[in-house]
Amino acid sequence: MSHATARNGDVAASGQHRGTSPLLVLLFAVYLVLLAWIILWKLEVPFLGAGGLRHVKLVPFVASGSDTASEPLEVAANFLLFVPFGAYLVLLRPSWPLWKHVGALAGASLLLEIGQYALAVGSSDATDVIANTSGGITGLFVTALLTRRLGASTIVVTRICLVGTAVTVLACLAFFASPLHYGQRDVPPAHSPSRPDALVVSPPDA
Repeated sequence: MSHATARNGDVAASGQHRGTSPLLVLLFAVYLVLLAWIILWKLEVPFLGAGGLRHVKLVPFVASGSDTASEPLEVAANFLLFVPFGAYLVLLRPSWPLWKHVGALAGASLLLEIGQYALAVGSSDATDVIANTSGGITGLFVTALLTRRLGASTIVVTRICLVGTAVTVLACLAFFASPLHYGQRDVPPAHSPSRPDALVVSPPDA
């Protein structure tokens, strides 16, 4: 009877996972769109920059040559942006080994940095790849802790993702509609489309 009960529990769990997978996939897709919008265009109308804006910083965190040191707030933001990425990977691909999860995180971050270079919309920085990947790994372990150690069901974690994604979407749209405008140090105002009434918020100089 115990074997039958365990088998029924496994079937129920797998059915529950299948039932929530479409929602998770949708939430992950929304997250990826927001992630690209934030990293590539800083919540502005998508644009193509000038060729002179293509820049690569290979030395992470510290100043090197004409490049300034990485701003702590920017590093923290890049870290936090990828925490949900790790969470979604655990939920959508729980059978993957750790190296596949880490490879996917690093690959996605690298792809976004390449995108910045190709579109000439910002500096491609090794610091960002390290911070992004570290944030994603944190998301991996936190979600694994919730689901495997603390017994949180996939449905509960999915609801948390739903609420978090909805709040993030609303916050991004509110920022886009507001007079605030993020001014990148590596993107001159002439190449970054801003609204006439925009209040430019730039990171402090290093």
